[in-house]
Amino acid sequence: MTLDIQNLAYAITQIVHNFGAVTVVGGAVYALLRREAELQRKLAWIVLAGWMIQAFSGATFGAISYYYYAKFPDLFGIAVVALIVKVVCAGLGFTLAGWQLIAHRTEVSRRYAWITLCGLGVLALSSAAVLRWFS
Repeated sequence: MTLDIQNLAYAITQIVHNFGAVTVVGGAVYALLRREAELQRKLAWIVLAGWMIQAFSGATFGAISYYYYAKFPDLFGIAVVALIVKVVCAGLGFTLAGWQLIAHRTEVSRRYAWITLCGLGVLALSSAAVLRWFS
């Protein structure tokens, strides 16, 4: 039995990507359940890191393909749309989580931000399933 380095690289990247997904959704959901501002601030750091992990590991998938095939994956149609949605979610999620750290906002506005972060996480996860199925 030989070790397939390419598949190992994809598998490790997928594991990291999955933990990033858990972080962005789970952190936002937990922040909604707990209203303490200081705890929400800590969770904002965690969610911010999760979005960074999502973006980095997502780019790593493309880099692995490029390394082994000298081209990026062939995506078309709905897979391209799903990828764009994921990238937009990551950008907005990163920005909103960062904003949670620097803005002094009311409890109501923080709550709406966490609801939005939950939605972005769920939308990114859903788009990942579509991307995986249609690519």
